[in-house]
Amino acid sequence: MDRSSPGRARPSQTPPPRAPSTGRRNPGGPHERPLRQAGPLITPPSAAAYASARERLAALAKPTGALGHLEDAAAWVAACQGVSPPRPLDRVRLTVLAGDHGVSHAGVSAYPREVTGAMVAAMVGGGSGANVLARQHGVTMQVLDVGVDADLTGLPAEVRRHHVRRSSGAIDREDALSAAEVHRALAVGAAIASEEVAAGADLLVLGDLGIGNTTPAAALVAATFGVGADEVTGRGTGVDDAALARKTQVVAAALARAGDRTNDPYERLAALGSADLAAGVGFLLGAARAGVPVLLDGIVTVAELAVAADLEPGVVAWCAAGHRSTEPAQQLALDKLGLVPLLDVGLRLGEGTGALTALPVLRSAVLLLREMALLADLAPPA
Repeated sequence: MDRSSPGRARPSQTPPPRAPSTGRRNPGGPHERPLRQAGPLITPPSAAAYASARERLAALAKPTGALGHLEDAAAWVAACQGVSPPRPLDRVRLTVLAGDHGVSHAGVSAYPREVTGAMVAAMVGGGSGANVLARQHGVTMQVLDVGVDADLTGLPAEVRRHHVRRSSGAIDREDALSAAEVHRALAVGAAIASEEVAAGADLLVLGDLGIGNTTPAAALVAATFGVGADEVTGRGTGVDDAALARKTQVVAAALARAGDRTNDPYERLAALGSADLAAGVGFLLGAARAGVPVLLDGIVTVAELAVAADLEPGVVAWCAAGHRSTEPAQQLALDKLGLVPLLDVGLRLGEGTGALTALPVLRSAVLLLREMALLADLAPPA
């Protein structure tokens, strides 16, 4: 695997490269089970377009490799679009999936759970950080209530059209979701992605919103890659040492309670996830099946990708990491999935803000590949 890529393994090999190892505890892992066939197999990005982009990058009027990771990013977009040079990324759409989490009652966040509903309203009104960046970069944005524990009937109906349930179970003591709710949330996420693709998106951005959501995200990463709570638990909204210790205990208790059930990705989502995180998994699978690339945000979206990759490993090739967050679980998952983030500026807000901040870098990479002169065109005639 080429770890210089910002979002995927090099697609220039034939046959396409295997998905990266997840490092799961169970020998063979879920990739060897029939569960992989539960949905349609994902077609990989174009190896021919990738090879053509690499050839053009090598011929540009610059020293070899002088554009660093921008070259990897440009080739990835070309592969996803199936054409080199790639088209500009003009139709970018952000979806923020909102939900509450039972663990928020355990003091794992620096803010009360009521903030989730208030922030949904703020996004609808255009006042969140994600709104600011979306306006700046010409991104169409929506926020959707998948599992918010608040009465949002005063907000537009389209915000609530994909609601699955209010909040989720406290994962240290009970399952987050029922089996039926997991499948419903996965279907909801896939439907949202289909809507965004039908609207003409050439790049999707996935964001998250919800007090306490880094706790189930950390638990999902730990269960997926077979590591302990102390390796994945971070400060989230900025909790102090005492709260961090409580949060670590919650994640450890959740992992112990779920046990070997987490070997199955569906059971993992039921035991440790939430409605909004499960919908994120479905969103990523839906986008990859449709052949539209996704720019990921922080720990929540990367945790969703880790689970999605257990269901259909080909999903990873359609995703790029926008930024490196401050959460240890995100870095661990990025390494396991073979993703190199475009930015590392210490962001931990969520909402898609890290991905939106990285978007101009990705767009720049595409334009350089499209518009930069070839060295042969500048060379004096022989």
